[in-house]
Amino acid sequence: MREQANIAISVADVIIFITDIKQGVLAADVEIATMLRKSKKPVVLVVNKADNVGKTSDDIYEFYNLGLGEPYPVSSTNALGIGDVLDAIYEYFPKEDNCEEEAEIINVAIIGKPNVGKSSLVNKILGENRVIVSNIAGTTRDAIDSYFENEKGRYNFIDTAGIRRKSKITESIEKFSIMRSLLAIERADVCLLMIDATDGVTEQDTKIAGEAHEAGKGVIIVINKWDEVEKETGTLEKYKKDVYNKLAYLTYAPMIFISAKTGQRVDKLFDLIKEVANNNAMRISTATLNQVINQAIAVVQPPTDKGRRLKILYATQVSTKPPTFVIFVNDKSLFHFSYERYLSNQIRTNFALEGTPIRIIAREKLEKDEKKGEY
Repeated sequence: MREQANIAISVADVIIFITDIKQGVLAADVEIATMLRKSKKPVVLVVNKADNVGKTSDDIYEFYNLGLGEPYPVSSTNALGIGDVLDAIYEYFPKEDNCEEEAEIINVAIIGKPNVGKSSLVNKILGENRVIVSNIAGTTRDAIDSYFENEKGRYNFIDTAGIRRKSKITESIEKFSIMRSLLAIERADVCLLMIDATDGVTEQDTKIAGEAHEAGKGVIIVINKWDEVEKETGTLEKYKKDVYNKLAYLTYAPMIFISAKTGQRVDKLFDLIKEVANNNAMRISTATLNQVINQAIAVVQPPTDKGRRLKILYATQVSTKPPTFVIFVNDKSLFHFSYERYLSNQIRTNFALEGTPIRIIAREKLEKDEKKGEY
């Protein structure tokens, strides 16, 4: 915990040091204050449990002895004095605009059930014990952001709390952990779906994968603890086939076999992440897209029903993350699921859209309503 506190101090812009007015200045407070002064970082000293914030208690003056400047009395329970603390924090915020820099960072959410090695992977990438690692499932309670930069690019790795089955969620704190994990998926560009090689794909894995797929995120399937699996000829290919059979809707996702513990093949993740992020944000010109659609129609004619044939008029891309296409047709009822899938596969193959779902919306030329499919 001390090591993690030092890491947090080193990366922070502002530090909030919370003390207790009822206990006064403790020896531990003096020790922490000394550590904070050595860090040379801005510190906002907060004195909690000052329930009568409107009246200045003489007890508050003791905290000046910590040498951290003016103490701010607050009552967290009654939400008193919080505004003054926020103002003090804001004064220390960096003034420069980092919006352009943040746009270049790839947000990577590491998702999976508890105890599959998510935190171990983050620590291996960072080369430090940023996140607590334990054999006890559920050690990570929150989504933790970790910035990392190398010659491949700039990344923000989000270590999420493992998502358990609902029947096993008993603590309210864990319910919030799951909510934060789902929010982490929402703000990610790419999700690393971690699967324990010794367990294989479980029902829980399929549900977690479904969350990333439905959110339209780029997905990489990461098989962890591969060093613990006994291997023989064809083991890897057989394992791949089994995973894709159980995650049928994620056949577009690339798969990599790693060991977060030893670092085996972890360095290969960066090229994959960059490729999948680019594919998820790919923009295809209307002319090029229609050329591919027309070639696909020439190979496999659109279906007919009761003598009436589906006509594909034209297609256009309407958004990215994930790539979403509107295909204008003469009659949506003729645009069968199987032909939709065929066209999506042609688009994926021609533009090498590995790792990202594709969404297709069929729209009749003169109608406003639409039919939506995901692949």
